[in-house]
Amino acid sequence: MDPAVLLMLSNLLHLQSQLDPAAAFLSSPPSSPSSLLPTSPLSLSASSTAIPLLLFALASILSFVSSTSTSLSSSLPSNLNRRRRRRSSSSSPSPPSIPPPRAHPSSSLILSLPSDRSIFSMEPSARDARFRSLYGLSYPVFASLLDQLDHLLSSLSLPLPHDQALAISLYRLSRGLSSRSLSRLLQPPLPASLISRVTNSLTRLLATRLYSDYVKLPSHHRLLQSTSFFRDLSSLPNVVGAIASSAVRLRDSTEPSLRSSHRPFPSILLQVVADNRKVFFDACVRAPGSSDPASHLRDSSLYRRLSHSDSLRDPSLQVRGQQIRPFLAGDSSFPLLPFLLTPFSFSLSSAASGASTAEQEVFDAALAKVRASSIEPAIALLKGRWKILRNLNVGLDHAAQTVVACIVLHNICQIAGEPEDDGKYLWRDPPESPQPARPVESERALYYTGETFRQALAEDLYERQQRLSGGTGSL
Repeated sequence: MDPAVLLMLSNLLHLQSQLDPAAAFLSSPPSSPSSLLPTSPLSLSASSTAIPLLLFALASILSFVSSTSTSLSSSLPSNLNRRRRRRSSSSSPSPPSIPPPRAHPSSSLILSLPSDRSIFSMEPSARDARFRSLYGLSYPVFASLLDQLDHLLSSLSLPLPHDQALAISLYRLSRGLSSRSLSRLLQPPLPASLISRVTNSLTRLLATRLYSDYVKLPSHHRLLQSTSFFRDLSSLPNVVGAIASSAVRLRDSTEPSLRSSHRPFPSILLQVVADNRKVFFDACVRAPGSSDPASHLRDSSLYRRLSHSDSLRDPSLQVRGQQIRPFLAGDSSFPLLPFLLTPFSFSLSSAASGASTAEQEVFDAALAKVRASSIEPAIALLKGRWKILRNLNVGLDHAAQTVVACIVLHNICQIAGEPEDDGKYLWRDPPESPQPARPVESERALYYTGETFRQALAEDLYERQQRLSGGTGSL
């Protein structure tokens, strides 16, 4: 039985034990002459006994109703009770609260992760645009990269969720922020030391564990696609890509070996090779900024592979009696080699003759088209997407891996077809005057072979252009 009913019955029984209505009606003697007045004895006894009984009974009933309503209110859904409390609190005046400080807009990056389910309600184009503005790549590419790194990040025991660690690292690489600057922007803030640790861990994984998956010599199928593209563009046969060097400036470095005579700021030198898709298939950043591009090339694994292995040797084409193997287009800062052809301008043969011929000018213009369509925009995209490469704000011990990690991220974006946005991501380094490379004694034979190949290609290209201009043939 309900406790409230028991309480009411208990009160009534207690009242009866204290005051018996039957005794009051039958044996109550008149206490004064006024009791002999012609009034009803029943009305007299009701005034003395029935009224207290009625009041007590009403009190018990009210107690029962009150306890019942309390139990009902406690059984209401919690959200309804919360609404009632909000209405009661809003009806009473409250002291004005001090608004919290406005967060920097970039602090919202913590809210835009794959674990945040709200992103699935966004329009895909708006969602991807938001991710590109924060992390340099769209949401599908972000999610795919997170899947590839998930088991690798688990071995690092980072004190952050994996998606947040990836987001923080990509945000720093794409914005070019230092760990201290990013620490001040995050809400809630994270220690700068933790941001540095997370970024260094992620760039090390990208530069070591994912490098071979995304940066590698082209397959035979890709080789044919590249040579076909460059042939249609420049009329040069068997061009597979272009090579270039680019200085990556180091912030706050006082190491004297990282400066050079024609580059006063401290830097490390990046050597990259790109194909027609602006995808890098080789990268090397081991040499310091004081090294010239020719020395950098000779110290790289690419030089050894192209010189002493079967890499990029087939298919070869016969041009004016010469078997021309697939080759790279370079500028005059690189040595002339059978697998790396450079312009006649500033070359040793041009310097000896004192003037370039029409064949040489045609060849140089064709070689410039190859570079302008591949390696130059590839570097501009690389430093445009990953702004940290414009002024590298990491320790020297982590500089090389950070640059290579950005190379991997660039290739991921290019392979996934991320938009280039009509120059939005392009970044042009200040122009530098290339120092003409001179052959070393050990590559004299390679130099003469490269010179023979270059002359044969120049003469063949000029002759085909002459036939085309005369209406007797085509390129």
